[in-house]
Order: sequence, then structure tokens, then C-alpha cells
Amino acid sequence: MLTFGTRPEAIKMAPLVREFRKYPEKFKTTVCVTGQHRQMLDQVLDIFGIIPDYDLNIMRSGQDLYDVTARVLTGMRDILTGNAPDMILVHGDTTTSTAAALAAFYRQIPVGHIEAGLRTHNIYSPWPEEMNRQLTGRIASWHFSPTPLSRENLLRENIPGERILVTGNTVIDALYMVVERINTDHNLRKSLEKGLLLAGYDTSRLEGGRRLVLITGHRRENFGTGFINICEAIKELTHRFPEVDFVYPMHLNPNVRQPIHKVFGDSLQGLGNMFFIEPLEYLSFVLLMERSCLVLTDSGGIQEEAPGLGKPVLVMRDTTERPEAVESGTVRLVGTDYGRITSEVSALLNDSTVYESMSKAVNPYGDGQACPRIVGFIDKIINQ
Repeated sequence: MLTFGTRPEAIKMAPLVREFRKYPEKFKTTVCVTGQHRQMLDQVLDIFGIIPDYDLNIMRSGQDLYDVTARVLTGMRDILTGNAPDMILVHGDTTTSTAAALAAFYRQIPVGHIEAGLRTHNIYSPWPEEMNRQLTGRIASWHFSPTPLSRENLLRENIPGERILVTGNTVIDALYMVVERINTDHNLRKSLEKGLLLAGYDTSRLEGGRRLVLITGHRRENFGTGFINICEAIKELTHRFPEVDFVYPMHLNPNVRQPIHKVFGDSLQGLGNMFFIEPLEYLSFVLLMERSCLVLTDSGGIQEEAPGLGKPVLVMRDTTERPEAVESGTVRLVGTDYGRITSEVSALLNDSTVYESMSKAVNPYGDGQACPRIVGFIDKIINQ
């Protein structure tokens, strides 16, 4: 059983669901979604053609971490009472993953942890993700690490080496699958471009050498002053680089949107080269990322995806559980400091040498074959 509930989890688990379902003679594969992100989750399920076997549909307006944890835990209890699989697979660091792993533990069902071993060793950064992944790691029996460094983190926590497999990250499997689809299906690409136009950004603006900076933000630890600083820095950059478009698909959380309105005004229309648009489904986001020159984000997954497309990433966080990208040169941490954000973005836009040093660095997150490695390993565990 593969269990997930947010859009990032779905993107990273969808290619694994598809890989398992190639072998119905070996596996009875079931999918349980929690609906922690309802609309965004459903978009990804549709893209990859996945119909869940179970849907907890936990999302409620104003829910907090207590609500999510309790609803996932009790929802999984009801499902597992009559449908106990040989193994439950969870992903990464969400509250869904940790609560689902705990529910499996209460039923004494082995847990496999996809994207295991990421660490900042600061339980409040990112919050609550760092503690989520540590808790899930303590529960899990099998650990599928994206990089050798992730494996080393687990070994230092006394996880037996034979229970860890370095796989690469499944997000690269998903990314390559989607990019190939976009680039080979002319009608799909045109449809996505039309959708972006309706969302508020015309990709034809990029013809003739105009560049695009793609921005995302949603982390809880940046709520308040952090997001005000981010918005002030972006506003300065739009004035400093009028020949560059800045596109920000806004997260639905009001803690993200309120600072945007405070800095840019009540109306987010007619801001010149600054484009605030509604959240994008995955295919449209990948197309926009592919067309961008760099990405400014506080996301975790984008630190893996964007380098796979040769895009420099500036991360608006003080710590990262993905130091491999920093070490390889594809990612830099800029925090939420106004000066650092403006100076680092300016350097990439002004200096081709600085830009190429990041854009041409090797992506440390794999070759797009993580899912076959995971399925092969689990086949040995369960069927042999």
C-alpha cells in the first residue's frame, strides 16, 4: 500500500505506483490518499492516471497539525482493520507520512520510507518536516535514500546498512516522464501555454530573449516577517530588472497571500513585469520551470527538480535537508534576508559566469531510475 496526501508526495509517489503496477503477477498494489492537499493532490492523480483505492478526504478549512495528524491516524486505523498489506510505503516528511507510518506501526505492518535520511538536525527548521522525517525514520523498517549522504545520515542513527538502499530521488523519474510528454506532444504544450495565459502569464513574452524568474513560497517558518522581507526583495528586483519577468504562483495559504497584498497592494494586476498567478497544476508548473532562467523558492522538492532542468535555485531558507545540491553548486541558501535575496538574484541575472557555474553543475539527485530500483528491492524482500 502506497500512502500519501499532499501534491509533492503525489508527484514523487505516482511514478512508483505506476512501476509497481507493471507487475500485477508479483504485487497487489493499493493506493491510499489522505487528501491533506485536496485540489492540488487531485490534479496530480489525474495527470498520472491514478485512481486511489482509499481516500480519507481529511482536508477541512482551518485545519492545523493536530487535526491532520488525528484524522490521518484514525482514518488509517479504519482502513487497516480489514485491509492489512504486507508493507506500507510512505514518502518524505509530511504529517500524512508520519501519521500513516504510526498507524502501520500500531498494526505491526512494516513501513518502507521513500526519500529517507534527509536531515537538517534542527527540529524547527524546516518545521514540522524535520521532526516528521526523523519520526518516520524511527518507525520504518526499510529506508530508500535518494543520495549517499542520506544513507550516511541513517547509518549515524544506527540504522542497519542492509535496510538502506540508495535509489536516487523518484521526483526525477516523475520530472523526466513529464518533460518528455510535454516536449513530444505539441497539442499538450499549446494547451498548457493557453492555460498559463488564462492563469495570468503569457509565455510568448519570453520570445526574443526576455527572461523569467520563477518564484514559490509556502514554508511555515517564513510566515510573518520572513514573507514581508521576501516580497520587499522581489519588488526591488522587478524595478532593478525591468527586462525580466517575475512569476509567482501564489500558495493558497492566507499567511502567504497577506504579505503579498501588504507589499504590492490589494490589486495584483497591472504590475508591469511582476505576475502573481493562481497555483498551477504540475504539468503547467514544469513547463514554466523549463522556460525559466532561475528559481527562487523555499520548497524542498524544487531543489531537486530544477537542477534536473539545468536551472539555478536560490533557496529562501537558512537550512536545507538537501546539502548535496549546495555542495554540487546547483543550489544556494539565501534565507529571507532582503539583501541576500536581491544580491544573489542580481548576480545570476548580471553575470553569465556565475550563472553557468550553477546551471551546468551536476544534479546529485539521480538518473530517473529510482522507481525500478525500489520495486526490485521490495520484490526481493516480499516475494523471495
